[in-house]
Amino acid sequence: MRLDRRQFASLAAKSAGATAVAGVLSQRMWAEPARAAASAESFYFANIADTHIIDEFYVKGSENGVEDNTTILQTTDHLTFTRSVINAIQLPNGQTVERTFLVGDVFHNYPSTDYEFYFKNRTRIDNAADLLAGFKMPVHMGWGNHDYDGSGKVSRETSHRLFEAKLKTRPYYAVDYKGFRFVHLNNFLGSTWDEGADPRMRQYGSLGEEQLNWAEAQLHERKPTVVYIHYPLWIVAPTEVKDYGLHPLLRRYSDNIQIIVSGHWHKWIDFAHTYGAQHTVMGSTRYDQNSFMLMQADPKKGTVRWVDAGRPEWSTHYATPYKLG
Repeated sequence: MRLDRRQFASLAAKSAGATAVAGVLSQRMWAEPARAAASAESFYFANIADTHIIDEFYVKGSENGVEDNTTILQTTDHLTFTRSVINAIQLPNGQTVERTFLVGDVFHNYPSTDYEFYFKNRTRIDNAADLLAGFKMPVHMGWGNHDYDGSGKVSRETSHRLFEAKLKTRPYYAVDYKGFRFVHLNNFLGSTWDEGADPRMRQYGSLGEEQLNWAEAQLHERKPTVVYIHYPLWIVAPTEVKDYGLHPLLRRYSDNIQIIVSGHWHKWIDFAHTYGAQHTVMGSTRYDQNSFMLMQADPKKGTVRWVDAGRPEWSTHYATPYKLG
C-alpha cells in the first residue's frame, strides 16, 4: 500500500489523539524512585541517539544554520564524552552498564556512491565503528535516515551491505538478554522509502509487511520488551496493509512493551502512552554530550525503570550532566 501525504496526515491525526497533557504525569512517574528495592538480578542499560559521526571527506558548511553547522563538527568529541560517562557509571553492588542501544543516525550521510570507496578509504563508518568499540559493553545500533542516502543515489541494498560488513548490523533485529527482549525496528523499509516513491514522503516512516510480520512474532512471545525505532511514532505510518500496521501492534502488546524509544528530532519529547506503552523521543549526542538515558531492568518483575528521568530539559536538545559517584 502506498500512502500519499494527505492520507498519511489523516492516519497520523487519528492515531495520535491528545498527547501533551499526559506528558507531565508520565515524566513524574518515571522520575519517582522505585517503591520497592529492585531484585538482585537487576541490570542496567543505556540509550543514546543520533551520533552523526563524520570524516575527513565531510564538506564543512553543508548543514542548515549556525547551530547545525557547528554541532556536526563536534559529534566525535560529544560521543567520546558520552562514552566516557557511560563507561564510568558505578551502580549499587558494584554494577555497571551492561548494554548500550543506539537509536539510529550512527553516521552522517555518504561521501561516495561507490561501494569500493569504503574499503579503499577510512570513512565515517570506520570512525563510528571505532568509537562504538570503545564502550566497555556491547553496543546495539539501529538505523536512521542519515544511515541511508536520502537522495537515492546509494541504494538501500548497498547501505545494508556496508552496515553488515563494517558494523555487523542487520536492517532490523532483536536482542534477548536476561529475560528481556530489545527490538530494533527500521522505519525505512516500507513504501514511503521505496525507490520511485515521492521524495517528500521520506519525511514519514514505514516498515513494510515483511517487517511488520516479524515484529508481531517478536512481540507475540510476550517477553518484557523495549522497542527502538528512529522516527518518532507521530511520523510513522499507523497502518500499511488495510488495518494492519505498527500502531495497532504496539497497542495490542502494550502490556509487555516497557518503553518505545525514538530519536530523529534531537529533542526530548514525551508522548506518554499515546501509542500504548510509554513513548519517549530522546535528545541527540550530536547536540548535547549529556543526552543519554540510564535504564534499570528487573528480570524478576519484568519491568524497566528510567533511572535518570529527571535530567532531560524537555522540548530542548539538552539534559543536565549525569553525576558520577
